[in-house]
Amino acid sequence: MRVIFDPNQISRPTAIALGNFDGVHIGHRHVIAPILPSALSANHHHLTSTVVSFSPHPQEFFSKQLRSLLAPFDEKVALLESLGVEQLVLLPFNADLAKLTAAEFIQKILMDSLQVKLISVGFDFHFGQKRQGNVTDLKNVWGDHLTVIPEQTMLLNDSAPIRISSSNIRTALAKGEVDLAKVMLGRPYNLVGKVIQGKQLGRTIGFPTANLDLPAQKCLPRDGVYAVLVNISSNPKPILGVMNIGLRPTVNGDRRSVEVNLFDWQGDLYNQELNVDLVKYIRPEQKFASLDALKEQIQADCQTAFNHLAFSLTH
Repeated sequence: MRVIFDPNQISRPTAIALGNFDGVHIGHRHVIAPILPSALSANHHHLTSTVVSFSPHPQEFFSKQLRSLLAPFDEKVALLESLGVEQLVLLPFNADLAKLTAAEFIQKILMDSLQVKLISVGFDFHFGQKRQGNVTDLKNVWGDHLTVIPEQTMLLNDSAPIRISSSNIRTALAKGEVDLAKVMLGRPYNLVGKVIQGKQLGRTIGFPTANLDLPAQKCLPRDGVYAVLVNISSNPKPILGVMNIGLRPTVNGDRRSVEVNLFDWQGDLYNQELNVDLVKYIRPEQKFASLDALKEQIQADCQTAFNHLAFSLTH
């Protein structure tokens, strides 16, 4: 997949899905599906399958604050490429773009720059100065060549339908509800990072851990202990493990860390990239009276995690 920052390098004409697509969750994939090469009719095979997004996120531009992301840039690129998207165009969201009216955005960006022939958006997509443009404006230009994806919801037990959205996934993660996040994402929520040198305190109590260096904008779930499946490029199968996110109060930790203990693993992991799937939230982080008490709890956590993982792998 080509990643385009320079408008002069865009492969056109295009079939586009337009939006921010943080996390590339199930709802996003419904928006992207109509413009994938496999979905294009014979008359549209000459169009380049393109996702059009913004960098930075418009909310970052206006608030001047970084957003936490379900899928930072490299993850987002990998997810879109896995779907079959041929081209990701990142529009620089700056003062000039923010000033464009809806009509100017359609003419200058979509028609002149991208040469859009087919377009797919979510039902609530807005664009242009003060978000004045909507799907009706797009319909007036593209007619039947516009696909509008309705709101995507899911039923959870007997509760009211839950909207599948990036914000609701963040809310679920903040509560430790990784099962709910998984359903909305269509895959387990994962953390991808390289193993870095830690304080090696885990070794002293018999539980060596791999410390993950994650992108600064990665959205972290609730602090606590999780059952996880760990993927390493050098290993053909996922490795079972337990992960702790938090400040490690028992050993007077001074910053939030993400540490993974792998079951049945021998070998040096430093500088290797781990892809960690969150399977089950086990308990919140807590401070113990002694290292012996901490060790006893970690042993219990490992057994709980193993039980959850063994069940999940067989069902």
